Amino acid sequence: MFKKFFNSLRSTGISPYIWTILGILPFYFIWQLPTTIGKVIGIILTLMFFLVYWFAFVSRGWTVYIWTCILIGISIASASLFSYVYFAFFIAYFIGNIKDRIPFLVLYFIHLVGTSIVINFEIVLKEEFFIKQLPIIVIVWISVILLPFSIYNKNARGVLEEKLEDANKRISELVKLEERQRIARDLHDTLGQKLSLIGLKSDLARKLINKDPEQAKEELKDVQQTARTALNEVRKMVAEMRGVRVRDELVHVKQILKAAEIRFVGREEDFNITNVSLLSENILSMCLKEAVTNVVKHSRASECSISISHMEKELIAKISDNGVGNITDEDLYKGSGLQGMRERLEFVNGSLDIFSQNGTTLIVKIPKVLKQTDREDLII
Repeated sequence: MFKKFFNSLRSTGISPYIWTILGILPFYFIWQLPTTIGKVIGIILTLMFFLVYWFAFVSRGWTVYIWTCILIGISIASASLFSYVYFAFFIAYFIGNIKDRIPFLVLYFIHLVGTSIVINFEIVLKEEFFIKQLPIIVIVWISVILLPFSIYNKNARGVLEEKLEDANKRISELVKLEERQRIARDLHDTLGQKLSLIGLKSDLARKLINKDPEQAKEELKDVQQTARTALNEVRKMVAEMRGVRVRDELVHVKQILKAAEIRFVGREEDFNITNVSLLSENILSMCLKEAVTNVVKHSRASECSISISHMEKELIAKISDNGVGNITDEDLYKGSGLQGMRERLEFVNGSLDIFSQNGTTLIVKIPKVLKQTDREDLII
């Protein structure tokens, strides 16, 4: 418990040694009192303060507010008796750690008003020992005003950061779950139909092997071709699952464009991606690959320009060619891959914009930090 207490003091940004000095300092002030009774009362008040402060620190619920009020009373009594106002600094820190807003404000104003009254009262009485430390007392009074709000806002920000971290973890789990669902759908679409077809044709070939051997051979050839197609699709799907870095994809992009005799325009340093999730980078790589494939197949271009802009919250990839253009809305639902690009980008709250004038320009936007999506089909 003591370790937790000192760790909490260290988190204020003030050295625990300074807190220790403030805890020892009242005994110096008590020693300045002229009478023995005053010294005894001062020691009792100081020990009571630290004992009650400890109770307030370990307590929970409504008792915390009672202990805080007692602390404020002891602080005012100490300032009046032996001019020690530095207990107010301890109380200001403690009040700042109260999470409930209304009790925090009530205790803050009680403490501020009480401390202000006793300071002004001592100044009016012109206590010599009090006047000597007036500059430091002013600093303490400013701390009483500012420190609780500073600590309260810091704690509130910490709570929000914890909630944000939890939300990001949940989003990460949803992303993994959606990826599993996608893999399951791809396996079903890729292998399910192909294996069913292989099974049907194998049964047919078995029935025809004696009646019509030539037809049985043709069916077995179809089985062989279907199996090879399924194997190639599985290999392609596995390659996509492994994920490709944008930097590595650049090598393939250059090779494809060179083979098609299309000049590549771009800066290699743009492809150095940092501070981006692996999922987002993989999706950007797939979009670049699909976009360049479309340029090679459909654009009849002689030049392809690719650039990636690193904004504060997102990556913006621009793929332009000087080809025929003429992209229509119908192309989004054909085999050009644009619809697949949109679906991948929507999964990470990205977007795809297409401009078809003097060639075709695709603008891909992907957020650097994944955020929770509103799509209901992500929640299983």
